[in-house]
Amino acid sequence: MGGALVGIGIDSVDIERFAAVLTRRASLAKRVFTAGEREYAGRLADPTPALAARFAAKEAAMKALGVGIGSIDWPDVEVVRSGNGGPLLAVTGRAAALAAGRGIGSWLVSLTHTETVASAVVAAVS
Repeated sequence: MGGALVGIGIDSVDIERFAAVLTRRASLAKRVFTAGEREYAGRLADPTPALAARFAAKEAAMKALGVGIGSIDWPDVEVVRSGNGGPLLAVTGRAAALAAGRGIGSWLVSLTHTETVASAVVAAVS
């Protein structure tokens, strides 16, 4: 993958706190995550770490774009799985428009989690 680094973002989410928020605000998952992200996480014994990592990726993508919350719609950034199972980032809507305006042609994403913390790093590449 060629191109220059345009932006980079990192974010971490406390999994226990995130689980509490999802419990208190039942509509949050539908507002933040795409149907594909919810379906993937729903197949897991505990979907919370996977959702927390995807939430971190969305926040990290905003940082890589150089924008804050409200600049894009949450589902505009989606973590999808590659053919080998690794994470890829797909952007649509306002996120895609911002990316095009900044010359971003591709994304790199890395997700990880422990029992307590989920983290993501996103790089935007020209």
